[in-house]
Amino acid sequence: MELPSLVTLDEIYAARQRIAGTAARTGVHRLDPQHLRTAGFRLPVRLPEIWLKAESEQPIGSFKLRGAYNKIASLSPDELQRGVITYSSGNHAQGVAYAARALGAKAVIVMPENAPRIKREATLALGAEVVLVGPASTERKLRAEQLVAEHGYIMVEPYDDEYIIAGQATCGLEIAEQMPDADLVLSPVSGGGLLSGVATALKLAGARAQVWGCEPELAADAAESFRTRTLVEWTGAHTTRTIADGLRTQSLGKRNFEHILRYVDGIMTVSEDEILDATRLLLTGTEIVPEPSGAVTLAAALFHAEELPPAEKIVVIVSGGNLDPALRDALVARPREEHV
Repeated sequence: MELPSLVTLDEIYAARQRIAGTAARTGVHRLDPQHLRTAGFRLPVRLPEIWLKAESEQPIGSFKLRGAYNKIASLSPDELQRGVITYSSGNHAQGVAYAARALGAKAVIVMPENAPRIKREATLALGAEVVLVGPASTERKLRAEQLVAEHGYIMVEPYDDEYIIAGQATCGLEIAEQMPDADLVLSPVSGGGLLSGVATALKLAGARAQVWGCEPELAADAAESFRTRTLVEWTGAHTTRTIADGLRTQSLGKRNFEHILRYVDGIMTVSEDEILDATRLLLTGTEIVPEPSGAVTLAAALFHAEELPPAEKIVVIVSGGNLDPALRDALVARPREEHV
């Protein structure tokens, strides 16, 4: 089987020009350990500088707008007229809905029935049609493909697409410019769009940093694929166990896997308790509102430093901030003595 071609630096720069004015150039904010300790958080005595790349600052609260807009903006007028469709647990759904509305195209989103209500409602509010299916990522992909066959919609893949990868890679370009002396960049990984794009951009731009992916132990198909150098798939029953709803994809995309094998230095996993602790720390100790999927990187930096390469300056990508209100209330209400 012929391997997919890898995204080039020129394609990433073209994506940045295409999404300019729609997707934000998000900030990088230093985590203040002393402030957190004063607030009652128990942190490791020795911490490197940790900087937060706040993709929650995007108009839809997630990095997903970068890739979705880059893909849809590349379509011809005839293709836009046909409408676009995707399958997503939430943030990519919003990215596609937002981009389609901005470009005058109909959007249909196939979502799992267990998607957070905040994400489903936000997608509907952006004017998209929502079709609900079962919880497995394979279920929503199959239904989306059926609707393409029936109606002729243009598929906007969540991650396994060169335009999606190039769009997400613009986040890596920004990190290379904002933090050129970073030693390590941590990105969440599920289908692999963000990790593959960020790693590709950083390495092609000549950045010095190593790039590692982070994912839940309960949905660790990417870590297994990276370790074995073989693309594996976990069942939906396994991946849906994690609180990080944006990281429940059952397998890396084929294009994403090839980029990851070429440009990523490692993938590590974190526990559910660590994810929740990192989410709570960001929520109550900083100005950034994270969702659990976006907090896996901070969990890795705080709780697994000994498993990561030595680093004096780490950039952790907080990939999204669409936090379920009930979970937010529960985290805020948790007694201080239970904090990290």
